[in-house]
Amino acid sequence: MNDTAISQNAINAAVWSACDTFRGTVDPSIYKDYVLTMLFLKYISDVWHDHYTRYQAEHGDHPELIEELLKNERFVLPPQASFPALHAARHLPGNGERIDKALHAIEEANLGKLRDVFQDISFNSNKLGDEAQKNDILRHLLEDFAGPELNLRESRVGSLDVIGNAYEFLIKNFATTAGKKAGEFYTPPEVSMLMARLMDPQPGEEICDPTCGSGSLLMKCSQLIRARSGGRRYALYGQEAIGSTWALAKMNMFLHAEDNHRIEWGDTLRNPRLLDSEGRLKRFDIVVANPPFSLEKWGHEGAAHDPHQRFRRGIPPRTKADYAFILHMVETMKPDRGRMAVVVPHGVLFRGAAEGKIRRRLIEENLLDAVIGLPEKLFYGTGIPAAILVLRQRKPDDTVLFIDASRSYQDGKNQNLLRPQDLDTIMDTVQARRSVDKYAHLATAAEIAGHDFNLNIPRYVNTFEAAERIDLSAVRAERLKLQAELAVLEQKMAGFLKELGYE
Repeated sequence: MNDTAISQNAINAAVWSACDTFRGTVDPSIYKDYVLTMLFLKYISDVWHDHYTRYQAEHGDHPELIEELLKNERFVLPPQASFPALHAARHLPGNGERIDKALHAIEEANLGKLRDVFQDISFNSNKLGDEAQKNDILRHLLEDFAGPELNLRESRVGSLDVIGNAYEFLIKNFATTAGKKAGEFYTPPEVSMLMARLMDPQPGEEICDPTCGSGSLLMKCSQLIRARSGGRRYALYGQEAIGSTWALAKMNMFLHAEDNHRIEWGDTLRNPRLLDSEGRLKRFDIVVANPPFSLEKWGHEGAAHDPHQRFRRGIPPRTKADYAFILHMVETMKPDRGRMAVVVPHGVLFRGAAEGKIRRRLIEENLLDAVIGLPEKLFYGTGIPAAILVLRQRKPDDTVLFIDASRSYQDGKNQNLLRPQDLDTIMDTVQARRSVDKYAHLATAAEIAGHDFNLNIPRYVNTFEAAERIDLSAVRAERLKLQAELAVLEQKMAGFLKELGYE
């Protein structure tokens, strides 16, 4: 057993290397669920055995006391469901069935935290090939996770977040390599951190992401609270439509010890699940989201009869759900102190017809607080630039701050990155709430109305750079000089050719 301390990068590299078992045989959009679930299973198994070993050393003569102590752990691990038990049987037929049974046993033993989490994940699926191929792939996967690099005992890794970070590392890399299909549930950490800072979460607040994906945006908010207060006095809420992604969010919360959460599975627009005791939409201090851009078939046909009247300001277009998500978020802000931040495509800022009418209503109600333009190629699966809309209840005035941050980033090969200094510049501008030449403009409601409620950032932030004046006399002089130099070279070349016998 390797008990030497290990770095985050080493764990990340070992887990990513385990993906080689599937590469070339199974599509990443399929095998990501298996690798992430195996990481979850290995982690809880190592932590359980770490605690058991410690209790045994302290109370070896009192097995009944050890049993009682284990009942007070954050989770229960049935003996037959442990990773060592699965690894020991890896050469026998039926690896897929054994792993599935282990997951179901873990779920049954921890129903309060893991109910239905594994129902969309089957290691016995024919997606992994015929029985022989499947058994061989899973044997290799078990051997990969049994390696000394992936000894995930707390006594070795030292911090729970080391494992949670490895989990997010995998999610990010699957999103990068698999494109849009995997990227639907992942927001780049820099964008998540910017949104969390914009919302300024405080202890005791309730935070919601109605399209939570793997939960990274929610956890950026909780990390800010913990960093400032040192406590976990807050509550996280989320809803996710895709079953396997919802399962990732639940496991991700578990790995980060975010026990005070409620993550629902379902379509937020058609069937919002985060309701209060009277069946009404629950209200939150903070609502954040990176919804799928311009989603089609979002439930337009039922919007006029929405029981929660989320679309009373107007019904969004049939083929674009952007304002449907925005209106849902607006309705779930607490009326006295609620605030929200949402990532949107730029079309949301200026498209007309139904969207223009909704946009006008939101501005006239003085809900819009800031419009922040982001660089292109930040998000996995799309190269288009996006913007963040910040809305608040009970604003002190009717101004809207426009920021053009589209030119401040680190240029990456495939994805651009927001640097810490880029985030700081945005936050400094938001907090100062004033115009900055070629970067930000504080617009009044009357000014926005004068632009017919069009929020296109270039209408408010002038980034035009005057071209340097060309001195034609200097250009002509440089041209004549080059011509003279060329004539000398031509004369020399002619001499060389003559010496070599070429006339």
